[in-house]
Amino acid sequence: MFDRIISELGPWNWMVLGFVLLVMEVIAPGIFMLWIGIAALLIGAVSLLIWDAGFWTWQIQVLAFLALSLISAYVGKRLAGGRHDPTDQPLLNRRGEQMIGRMATLAEPIKDGRGRIKLGDTLWRVSGPDLPAGTQVRVTGAADTDLELTVEAV
Repeated sequence: MFDRIISELGPWNWMVLGFVLLVMEVIAPGIFMLWIGIAALLIGAVSLLIWDAGFWTWQIQVLAFLALSLISAYVGKRLAGGRHDPTDQPLLNRRGEQMIGRMATLAEPIKDGRGRIKLGDTLWRVSGPDLPAGTQVRVTGAADTDLELTVEAV
């Protein structure tokens, strides 16, 4: 039954696949199915033009589709991913990195490399050399995965 449907649709198979992929992109957006769908639509358009050519077998069509999918995905990434405009607030949403260079007083002593400082209304976990509570420290670094700062005594 599946073979009959494919043979009856002929070059329209690629068009159907392309539209299905585009609908999938609308339902679950991620800009990935878009490029593969465009490749399928292009192969369908070429198939409509040269369907009766002897060399245009299904194997050649699949190879052309795979190559065109890779090319369109690469071009799409270059078009969509190449826009990194400079910003006037490079540390926006990078709260730990915003703290680097600030001075603070240890709220809890640093023991075994761990302690706490208070910056603003927040207690931050810090790592650094063992120091008593009340010591003035400078924030020298921030871990990406933790809200933990690195400090040194002033």
